[in-house]
Amino acid sequence: MAASGIDRVFERRLAATLNSREQRLLHGGRRGLERESLRVTPAARIASTAHPPALGSALTNPHITTDYSEALLELVTPTFSDNAALMQYLTALHQFVYQHLGEELLWATSMPCEIASDADVPIARYGSSYPGRVKYVYRHGLLIRYGGMMQAISGVHFNYSFPERFWPLYADLCESRDAGQGFISARYLDLLRSYRRHGWLVSYLFGASPAMCRSFLHGHEDAELRVRDAATVVGPYATSLRMSDLGYRNRRQTAVTVSANSLEQYVRDLRQAIHEPHARYLALGVKVGDEYRQLSGNVLQIENEYYSYIRPKRALQEGERTLHALARAGVEYIEVRALDNSAFDAVGVNLRKLHFLEAFLVLLLLKASPPIESNEEEAIERNHLSVARRGREPGLLLERDGRTVPMRAWAAELLDGMQGVCELLDAAHPQRPYGATLKEQLGKLEDVQRTPSARLLTALESRQESFETLALRVSREHADQLRAQRPPDAVRWREFELEAQASLIRQAALEAASRGSFDDYVARYLAD
Repeated sequence: MAASGIDRVFERRLAATLNSREQRLLHGGRRGLERESLRVTPAARIASTAHPPALGSALTNPHITTDYSEALLELVTPTFSDNAALMQYLTALHQFVYQHLGEELLWATSMPCEIASDADVPIARYGSSYPGRVKYVYRHGLLIRYGGMMQAISGVHFNYSFPERFWPLYADLCESRDAGQGFISARYLDLLRSYRRHGWLVSYLFGASPAMCRSFLHGHEDAELRVRDAATVVGPYATSLRMSDLGYRNRRQTAVTVSANSLEQYVRDLRQAIHEPHARYLALGVKVGDEYRQLSGNVLQIENEYYSYIRPKRALQEGERTLHALARAGVEYIEVRALDNSAFDAVGVNLRKLHFLEAFLVLLLLKASPPIESNEEEAIERNHLSVARRGREPGLLLERDGRTVPMRAWAAELLDGMQGVCELLDAAHPQRPYGATLKEQLGKLEDVQRTPSARLLTALESRQESFETLALRVSREHADQLRAQRPPDAVRWREFELEAQASLIRQAALEAASRGSFDDYVARYLAD
């Protein structure tokens, strides 16, 4: 079935779901957030201080950790069945963090502050335990492969799983006799392919990184960027430079192709990349003297190195890697990774965006999702890059089934298809928030100036600020807002404190238990 035109499969599935007796069938899916943000000084420089001890161990605290850098905080929520409760938790987590940052701020935007060199982005430290050392070596590998500046980019990840009661009905709709884990995994891979085809819409609607500090270019010029001032470059029509070839979609990372046509192929391709030697990476050295420079000299050190807009995931057992978990028990949820930090929201994301993403994922699941062949994979990559770089360009064309189509018309078709999905999701909400957020996104198609990327460029022009000045001002406003808000209830606050304290104890226990050869530990960790 073609990916364009009238999607009869989607129409049939949506109608059957709307006509089912279970009007709240899609209510109660589990969702969670991971928000990354740089700690910076009041002078807008990456903090050189250690991860605050009052926040616990970055290695073992499940809710407050670090990403690549010691200064790149990552706040991770538990899962919730309600978006409002999820946002309340994320806000409380930010408030708790701010109680222990002193004068430091959380950088409001995805693209970082001015960075003079890779050395200004300190690699995260996790202590002397073998698991902690593996995390450090992996990050050092990222440094020597891609540079540290790219690793200072931040974003928001949205995790989602459909409610368990949905799958038996959906198996009937798909005329499948089996509604078990194999069926569920296959349908999540359907969703992944659909997101690859249509996920550029997220960059248009929510991309918020059309500008960045000039230092990020390492002195190089880029024909599609305009020098706005001595410290700032902008993409005149860009939506998300973070998701462009200047950020995570750089040529080195997109050289890895991982099929989403089935879970078996996905696992196979990732495993091959993890075991395939790479001449340039091997030349960098794996273990030089007594020090590891990277975990391996292969195309990927581990599966985490493969950057994709969306990933299939499963909760890990202790010491387990994602690839092994997927092979062991299949897909449990999906992780949408293409979200920029919103400069206009104190915690980088807002409730309306969560409602839209949930509805969008339902749409993608219900749509026909045939296998992706290599020529379409290349067109998909070009579409994502075009929207990231030039999404607000009048008359922008994308590739669809070997033809070019106006981006706006394709986007309008997708949003129109979401009307019935939002009706389904609003069945459990008298305020009808899903329909309301859909209306808001339609407004961004009608008027491009309503998009976050256009709003950010307008803010730069109206105040005649550099990107860094604007981001620092907004970061201060967010800090003031969060500190002024009424703190969460005492029980939740105490939970944060106890979790931080317990995580330090867990790290100490891991360090005490790390005996024997680290070389043997690494070999076991990388083994299939």
